[in-house]
Amino acid sequence: SVFQPYATVATNLLFFDKGKPTKQIWYWEHQLPEGQKSYSKTKTIRVEEFDVLKKWWKKRTENEQAWKVDIKTIEENGYNLDIKNPFKKEEEHEYTSAELLEKLHISFQKSSELLEQLKSAVK
Repeated sequence: SVFQPYATVATNLLFFDKGKPTKQIWYWEHQLPEGQKSYSKTKTIRVEEFDVLKKWWKKRTENEQAWKVDIKTIEENGYNLDIKNPFKKEEEHEYTSAELLEKLHISFQKSSELLEQLKSAVK
C-alpha cells in the first residue's frame, strides 16, 4: 500500500470521464514493485511504476488489476466508492488460539511502547 504504515489497504486509482455524466468508474489497483513490501520515505513511488497503467489506459479491459463499476451500483451502494477488487480472492487464515494470543501480545507491546513515547514527548 502507498499509505503504509498508516493503512494496509490496497491503493486504488479511480478514473472518471470529464465533461459528461458518469456512467461507469474504472478502478486500477496499484501493485508494489516486485520484491518491495511497502513504500517509505526512502523507497517512494516512482513515475515509471505508472507505465503499465498508461499502456492499459489505451485499451482498457478488465483484468486482475483493473475493473469497472456502473454508476447504478455506486448509487445502490450509497455513493460509497470503496469497491473491492472483484478479481482478488481474499485470503482466509484460521489462527490457533496460541497464534492469536501471540499476535495480541505483540500488538499490546507495540501499543505500550508508543504510549511511553507519547508520555516522554508530552513531558
